[in-house]
Amino acid sequence: MTGGTREGIDLTRVLHAPQRRVFAAWTTPEDFAAWYGGEAEVPLDRVAMDVRPGGSWSLVIVMPGVEMPFHGVYREVSEPDGLVFTLLDPSAPEDAGGEIVTVTFSDLGDGTTELAFQQRGGHLTPEQYAAAEDGWEAFFDALAARLAARP
Repeated sequence: MTGGTREGIDLTRVLHAPQRRVFAAWTTPEDFAAWYGGEAEVPLDRVAMDVRPGGSWSLVIVMPGVEMPFHGVYREVSEPDGLVFTLLDPSAPEDAGGEIVTVTFSDLGDGTTELAFQQRGGHLTPEQYAAAEDGWEAFFDALAARLAARP
């Protein structure tokens, strides 16, 4: 944050799962649908993933009375080390290019992985970044639960 203006999101989590399993949770539709959205529903038939540089991804979060589509394009795919992709949500104008998400998975040994998450782009207000950060925190809680249930 600079001068009271929020410029993005930075989060770090230690997950109790091997690095390759964490990577798979971000790149397999069944896993991604299970944790993206936190407690909201992401129907598997509304998830599409072409995990390669230039490939697209999309999903729809379904909550009572509202659907929230998200989509983007993979810029970098480095299995099992991480991903870089664009993220557009319903509030973003299509010509904005979206936010850039960089997620890195570092093997800590003993079957644990550090997830380092960064979202940048400058397309959100400070309030929207704060809300998005809360959303990602909930998503990562669901991710940790998914990894614990399906190691």
